[in-house]
Amino acid sequence: MLTLHPGNCGLCAHFGQSHPDDQKLVQMRINGKAPEGLVDECGHPTHAGTHLKVAPNSGCDAFTPAKVA
Repeated sequence: MLTLHPGNCGLCAHFGQSHPDDQKLVQMRINGKAPEGLVDECGHPTHAGTHLKVAPNSGCDAFTPAKVA
């Protein structure tokens, strides 16, 4: 398991943006833990044309904290 920290993609609103209510994604954000090997698409508008895939422990300057229901 990967431990997520503020600024990591797994805690960003753009990570998994196409399926924000996915329970695995919600639990990952609540628990701050992500399975190793997980990748998902970054939904940030800058990357829309490239379909960028990132790991939950990646990061960038466009980090936007995800709201956890």
